Amino acid sequence: MTDDIIPSDIAILDLLRKTESLSISDLASVTEVTATAVRQRLTRLMAQGYIDRDTTRAGRGRPSHQYRLTAKGRRKTGSNFADLAIALWQEIRSIEDVEVRRGLLQRLAKRLADVYADQIEGESLEDKMESLATLFGERKVPFTVTREVDKLPILTALACPYPDLAEQDRTICSMEKILFSQLLGEQVSLSQCRLDGESCCTFEVRPEGTS
Repeated sequence: MTDDIIPSDIAILDLLRKTESLSISDLASVTEVTATAVRQRLTRLMAQGYIDRDTTRAGRGRPSHQYRLTAKGRRKTGSNFADLAIALWQEIRSIEDVEVRRGLLQRLAKRLADVYADQIEGESLEDKMESLATLFGERKVPFTVTREVDKLPILTALACPYPDLAEQDRTICSMEKILFSQLLGEQVSLSQCRLDGESCCTFEVRPEGTS
């Protein structure tokens, strides 16, 4: 099922973003549509993973349901903090001490890796790359995984996860490389970069024994 949200569902997500949980009757009253229409929207949003339902049973009556945003739903409805990210990144760039700046980048990459780690599945390198590609795909950043015979799989970013930052400073590419290395458990190199005029960014795992 696609993760795209249709316009009629946006009001539901916005309401649940402002309130911890709501019932179908609450949502129907605020949105001024029928309970049946609200139920259909909630069913769709639950199938997409944006909403969870909590059920409460009191006595012999029918159970009551409360609906709330999932972590995925909160990310989907979050504001665009691109300006803040750029300002923070500019502060990082202003650090003159190279070792301090590098250490900060490594800590940032590790912090992101800790957030994403439980979403990376699989035993093989290719499985982990596929899982990583799925993770970024959910964030509307398309990645592909390709593998030639007798060669290690290659991870390709068809769009930049941080376009505004990358346009100002390619150091963000270094942080992304560190992030992927930690998530995949292998040393990753950036073999091609869009900032160099390539059609896409390509990440490859360094074979053992190479520098």
